[in-house]
Amino acid sequence: MSQTASHDLNQTARPGPAQSPGPNVDMARVKYGAWLIGAAFVLLGIVFGIAVSQFNTAADVTAVVGSVTTVVGTIIGAFFGVQVGSSGKEAAEAGRSHAEKVTRIALAKLDPAAADEVVKSL
Repeated sequence: MSQTASHDLNQTARPGPAQSPGPNVDMARVKYGAWLIGAAFVLLGIVFGIAVSQFNTAADVTAVVGSVTTVVGTIIGAFFGVQVGSSGKEAAEAGRSHAEKVTRIALAKLDPAAADEVVKSL
């Protein structure tokens, strides 16, 4: 194999910026998460203030605030669960893509008969 072809194959084996999620995606997730948490605290503060002004007993205030807190906590937990799952999927896909490219390069350097035998065994 020529030196130029070998150099081109080695260049394709390295993961580039287009293959992995950039910091912009991670920063957007952090930004939306921070906004979501901030909005949840504001909402809970408003609900608490209204509940304290409208109800006289602690049990009534607890019931109102607890029901809103449950819904808000579920939504925030779901948001962050999806974000963590998405991040893990992106990392797994990037690793799979890199491993596939390295495998193709390794097979390209083998004798054609040996490469065919390896591919058939997979």
